[in-house]
Amino acid sequence: MLTYEDCVDLCDLTDEEIEAIAEHEHVPRMVALELGNYLLENDDGVPAIKEIIMDDIWRAKDQGDVAKTAKLKLVLQHFVSNHPCVEACA
Repeated sequence: MLTYEDCVDLCDLTDEEIEAIAEHEHVPRMVALELGNYLLENDDGVPAIKEIIMDDIWRAKDQGDVAKTAKLKLVLQHFVSNHPCVEACA
């Protein structure tokens, strides 16, 4: 049987990126992992994940959560650096 960690290892997303998708979509992390993995396989998926993370950043800013905003900015930076198609596809 595969654990959540095994599935993360098989996916091209970090746990923090998956967490951002889960928060945005209001779903459990395992569902977010599946969604994120699916999106990575589609032409519009990488820009969609970037938008999800950016939405989370704006929500954290609106709530005045400076620490969460900073963390999500690092998540976005990591995602963009690992998925260069983001800039070209967006």
